[in-house]
Amino acid sequence: HDKKDSTGICFIGERDFRTFLSGYIESEVGEIRTPDEQVIGEHQGLAFHTLGQRQGLGIGGVRGFPDAAWYVLHKDMRANVLYVGQQHDHPWLLSNRVSARELSWTSGVAPEAGSKLQAQVRYRQAAHACCIVEVRDDSLLVDFEQPQWAVTAGQSLVLYDDDVCLGGGIIQFSNTPPAVAANDLKDSLSMTGNRS
Repeated sequence: HDKKDSTGICFIGERDFRTFLSGYIESEVGEIRTPDEQVIGEHQGLAFHTLGQRQGLGIGGVRGFPDAAWYVLHKDMRANVLYVGQQHDHPWLLSNRVSARELSWTSGVAPEAGSKLQAQVRYRQAAHACCIVEVRDDSLLVDFEQPQWAVTAGQSLVLYDDDVCLGGGIIQFSNTPPAVAANDLKDSLSMTGNRS
């Protein structure tokens, strides 16, 4: 995990990320908790964090926990709670079912349900094998063969047929354990699915 984290926004230049965002969005201080509900700190706003983030959490060494990196596992928007853990591959960061909206297809035609393709859910990530479960006018449901790490709403889901980019959409939900448990997945598509 020596790869440098991407925590900034390229088009704002050499400005502080949090200061920049504060000028455009409201933020509210809230608790930072572990998955077993231990409060270990305070965040300055959920909008300043993304799934899998390990820097800028402001929690450093926490008494009673190993001296290891902390990762953002889940953002509970309703309760304004940031959940963190010390495993890079924590189960809360893994999902194998993803829905997307705001679809766009290079050919103008969506791939059919049942199509075996590859998809990319993170910048600079390799595309991974998936299957189209369901496709509608403006919604798509995809199952991955292997669980994907830190799939984040608002990012792009890009579909490929080998080297050909087919298009994709904006990720709405993924079936991470906390999202399913909190019933955050009130999408018209069935999101619970089988987990690998």
